[in-house]
Amino acid sequence: MSARAWIGASLLAVWAAVAAQTLPAVSARPVFVAVAAGPMTMGADPARDPLAFANERWSAAQGEGTFDLPRFYVSRTEVTVGAFAEFVAAAGVKIDPRALDAPPARPVAFVSWPDALAYCRWLEATLKGSSDTAPEIAQRLREGWRVTLPTEAQWEKAARGGDRRIYPWGDTPRRDRANYDSAAPVPVGQMACPECAYELADMAGNVWEWTRSPYQPYPYDESDDRTSLHADALWVMRGGAFNDAARLVRGSARGAAEPGARRAFIGFRVALVAK
Repeated sequence: MSARAWIGASLLAVWAAVAAQTLPAVSARPVFVAVAAGPMTMGADPARDPLAFANERWSAAQGEGTFDLPRFYVSRTEVTVGAFAEFVAAAGVKIDPRALDAPPARPVAFVSWPDALAYCRWLEATLKGSSDTAPEIAQRLREGWRVTLPTEAQWEKAARGGDRRIYPWGDTPRRDRANYDSAAPVPVGQMACPECAYELADMAGNVWEWTRSPYQPYPYDESDDRTSLHADALWVMRGGAFNDAARLVRGSARGAAEPGARRAFIGFRVALVAK
């Protein structure tokens, strides 16, 4: 079975289970942070960042590319074990049991790409049905915005802002700002990052984060995220993990995995985007 067919079958099964449930009041809602519309720089120039990998280069002629993104929202933290457990209990879905075998405040791991998207669908429906949803988020949902994974470009803008910083907080690695080169994940938000562009937590380290972009060479083109899904694909993950070196937690570093991969170092955060 192709990756495309496998993804479709998996998502249909999970979404059917979700639809059959009565949605509970939200107890583990993400806090959404607005990322303003405007220009961003994506990719890395080895002349400026000697640690850049070849797959971060925008093209043979240039290391970086600049383009505009519309406004979107992203969750302040990675999805936690506790939040994912609520989804599992409400939807009655089958997941890797290791995903819930950690303290509730840690980022959930051992989740596949379809697992992450199914959680997004459940969260969107739950937020729509809850009177406790933040007014701004409720309004966006009424306007047709949807909860999903961030694209690769959205993730990078959330991590780096509009400038060319190498790490979410600046140009040098800092062990007090990210959990990397360590033995295990830590609770989300444990390390404050006031210097980060949007003060988001764990955009570097802790766990790699799934995006909704298929892995392809640069230059980045968002239309490719829709038109190339007929093919078997690897899916981009960003941010590096607790067991990675500083080089892999830079804001422009790119990773990828098969959609069915469930690993101790792969998790996700959610985004709210215009339809």
